Amino acid sequence: MSKQDDHFFNVFSGVLGILVAITIGIFILARFVGGATEKAHVESDPLLQKKVEERIKPFGQVAVAGKDNSAMAIAPPPGAEAKPAAAAAALPTDGESTYKAVCSACHGMGVGGAPKFGDKAAWASHIAKGIDTLHKHAIEGFTGSKGMMPAKGGRPDLTDKLVKEAVDYMVAQSR
Repeated sequence: MSKQDDHFFNVFSGVLGILVAITIGIFILARFVGGATEKAHVESDPLLQKKVEERIKPFGQVAVAGKDNSAMAIAPPPGAEAKPAAAAAALPTDGESTYKAVCSACHGMGVGGAPKFGDKAAWASHIAKGIDTLHKHAIEGFTGSKGMMPAKGGRPDLTDKLVKEAVDYMVAQSR
C-alpha cells in the first residue's frame, strides 16, 4: 500500500469512529431524556396508572385445598357482581337513533363510498333503485362500484326493522 492509501484509510477510519461515537452519544442522551419523561408522565397520571393496573391484573385466583378452609378464599371480591351484557350495547329504538349510533360512522363522512347523509345528488342513484333494494342491501350487505355496505352496517345485533327504519330516515333526509 502507498502512503496515500494508508493516510486515506486512517482518516476514513477516524471519521467513521467519530460518527459512531456521536450516534451512540445521541442515542444515550435520547434514552436518558425521553425515558425519564415517559416514566414521570405515567407515574404522575392516575388515569394511566389505573389503565396499566387493569391490563396487568391477574384474570383468576388459585385456591389450594388445605391452605384455607374458608369459602371466602375463592369467593369473588365484594362489588364484583356480574353486570348485564345488554347494558354495554343497548339497541337503538328508532330509525334516527339507529342512524346516529351506527350508520353515521360511514354515511356522516362518506366513508368507503357511502352516500353522505342529506346529499341529494349522492343518494339520487340509490333512491332510483327503489326502497326495497335499499332495504335489502342494508340488511344483507352490498358491494358496488363505489364501495361496499356491510350487512346491517356491521351491527348484526340490529333487527331488520331497525335497519329499514334507519334507511327510511336517511332517504327522507336526502330527497
